[in-house]
Amino acid sequence: MAVARRLTDENAPQVADALVGGGVLAFEITLNEPVDAALRAIEAVATRTPGLDVGAGTVLSIDMARLAIDAGATFLVMPHTDTELVAWSVARGVPTLPGASTPTEVLAAWRAGAAAVKIFPASVLGPAFVRECRGPFPDIPLLPSGGVTADTAAEFIRAGAVAVGVGGWLIGNAAPAGVSARARQLVEVVAAARSAAPGT
Repeated sequence: MAVARRLTDENAPQVADALVGGGVLAFEITLNEPVDAALRAIEAVATRTPGLDVGAGTVLSIDMARLAIDAGATFLVMPHTDTELVAWSVARGVPTLPGASTPTEVLAAWRAGAAAVKIFPASVLGPAFVRECRGPFPDIPLLPSGGVTADTAAEFIRAGAVAVGVGGWLIGNAAPAGVSARARQLVEVVAAARSAAPGT
């Protein structure tokens, strides 16, 4: 899953096309200030890039979730665990990925109805945290995000992550050619790690 901050409705579709060209089919656009610009970017991608799931990130409230869904977001990502927000979204048929950094938050997010639990910040918690969580929570899909690169993505997948969220390393300066090349590299790395992971 690609993660981008501060895109506009002008460059977001170009980045989205580059991601699809590189094989990345999920795109989180975060609702950083100015939120209106982020919402316009989500709407632009949702209406112009078929074959790509576009979601909203840094969703901190039900009001923000409602605006994101109205703009065309098909999934919601949070940096935290807010069980009320998760339940609200799930009741409307919108998959959510709440953030968690402790086993207590992982379980609370899953019980609230999360589609997967975002392990955040992944660069701080590391693959070992994912591996240890797989012991008591083997059926909870975990998606590390925050500081993940092509170098560390494989480690997270081998540790048991269902997918990874990659932001700064993948998006870079948002130049389409670079995004597409890095997306292809990331897809290859993840595929190789999955084939080598235990039980695959």
